[in-house]
Amino acid sequence: MARRARSSMLETPEVRRKLPVSKKPVFAAKIGRGLTLGYRHNKTAGTWVVRVADGKGGNWTAAIGTADDLAKADGTDILDFWQAQDEARAKARLGPDGDGDDGRPATIAKALDRHEADLAIRGGDTGNVTRVRARLPDTLARKSIALVTARELRSWRDGLVDELAPATVNRTANALKAALNLAADHDERILSRRAWEIGLASIHDAEESRNVILDEAAVRMIVANAAEQSAEFGLLVEAAAVTGARVGQLTRLEVQDLQDGRGDPRLMMPSSRKGRGQKKISRRPVPIPAGLAAKLRITAKSRPPAVSLLTKPSGEPWKKSDHSRLFARTVRAAGLDPDEVTIYALRHSCIVRQLLAGVPVRVVAVNHDTSVAMIERTYSRYIGDHADALARAALLDIAAAPGDNVVPRPAG
Repeated sequence: MARRARSSMLETPEVRRKLPVSKKPVFAAKIGRGLTLGYRHNKTAGTWVVRVADGKGGNWTAAIGTADDLAKADGTDILDFWQAQDEARAKARLGPDGDGDDGRPATIAKALDRHEADLAIRGGDTGNVTRVRARLPDTLARKSIALVTARELRSWRDGLVDELAPATVNRTANALKAALNLAADHDERILSRRAWEIGLASIHDAEESRNVILDEAAVRMIVANAAEQSAEFGLLVEAAAVTGARVGQLTRLEVQDLQDGRGDPRLMMPSSRKGRGQKKISRRPVPIPAGLAAKLRITAKSRPPAVSLLTKPSGEPWKKSDHSRLFARTVRAAGLDPDEVTIYALRHSCIVRQLLAGVPVRVVAVNHDTSVAMIERTYSRYIGDHADALARAALLDIAAAPGDNVVPRPAG
């Protein structure tokens, strides 16, 4: 640990009050080679300033925080004399442009920045980071990764339950956990991951199905009401209802993804950006009915193959959240609750419709860009209903008259 310097002029608020108010700081504590801590007396709370020799006969200075003249030091925004020395050394290591290494593990906020950049490079969904930032208090964001405790992270996670569904809490916590793991992967000074492995552990049974399943009449009404908002929005909603694709997938459809010059029209649906690893966008064929294909053919006519297939009335591509208010308005017009029925209800309803129609689970999973395990976990009730119907047709009914369900044995 660096030696603590003493200064009779700067150590306490009482002695600093005797200094004249001035725009120029008083540098009175040499805290290292070429490194001096100074203090500027303001009309309100004073400011700590560091002066660093540049090794070429000159120096540079930088403000590093507010002094504890009027409020108790918190070690972050308000610093006492001893804390100011630590911040001064850290600032000196960062350099005048702030692009050096201060010798300490990154803060949680910095970890989120790096995770966001990593997701962008790999084609991942940076919205995961945005979701965390919107819910993360500044006090926790400024915390050093190496010093954050499981209790602090657990308290934050549990606080989200009052505002978000348990499954959403898990997704938000997992996004933060991914950022912290990435930071630990690249910083050997972070010796333990125990804090977030325990503090951000998933809430048990949070993924139990709370999905809204709509019957065909309700889906048709929603599609019709969406078309009344605009033809373009109606087409987006119809595509969501027919294919069960996520909005993020639909917004990435290009004109060339429409394959309607055949008896069985289909869309080459882009994959989502969910999951781990390199988020390379692939495409899989998803069948669509002739009616939707005809509408898409009209909107695609005479347009370049690589432009967006589904666009807003302005001609601009749909963005991920552009649909939210329009869909809420559409749901209200259908007499439903927009807080309960989101556009994801169309996806859930499509999956269940295919399951009950006897489409194999694996095919349903492929068509909806998800896994068999996720289908079985989330929609097990409907799979069970279908399996029950199939098995019931082959049941042996002892109470039935003999021979009623006996298939004659072939002769010979």
